[in-house]
Amino acid sequence: MARDAPPRWDRRMQQRLARGEAAALGELYDRFAALVHSQAHRMLDDEDAADQVTREVFGYVWENPDAYDPKHGSMRSWVARLTHRRSVQRLRSEHGVDHGTDTDARAADLEHRVLKATAAARADYIVASMPAPLRAALELAYVQRRDYRQAAADLGVTGDEARRRLRLGLQLLSTANTRPSADSAPPGYGPTP
Repeated sequence: MARDAPPRWDRRMQQRLARGEAAALGELYDRFAALVHSQAHRMLDDEDAADQVTREVFGYVWENPDAYDPKHGSMRSWVARLTHRRSVQRLRSEHGVDHGTDTDARAADLEHRVLKATAAARADYIVASMPAPLRAALELAYVQRRDYRQAAADLGVTGDEARRRLRLGLQLLSTANTRPSADSAPPGYGPTP
């Protein structure tokens, strides 16, 4: 398969959605609902708002399956992009930015929240898309609080290999804060739908 070609599942899913197969939407929801909800919740810090964004994203996908362009990335990245955009729109509308009623301080606070939420979403995306060995090493070290020797033993690798995986994983994560624009999305998301 060519490097730029989307995975077979993505192409089939888009075709099924375009034909109006309700089962396809259910399968897509089962596969990506946790991603959408957790990203929206992380950005909005509100369970009800995350639920609403999740419904809106899947509603959009159902009504606009042809909006997905495989040339711009995977179905997963497209769905995450939709979630990011919808969450940013919700943050801005909740703070009056869309209605022109904000003060400079409110606008600055909102932009700070959007940038922070975008960096968090980007970090989630980076962790989810990194190779499994790096992700496993980071989880052992930072979630389960193992030192590199314990992580090496749990992973069945040498201490040097565990340190290398941790270093590479952290280097990837360090890129989460590199984009200056509040409208920017995690890498690999393609252009705005």
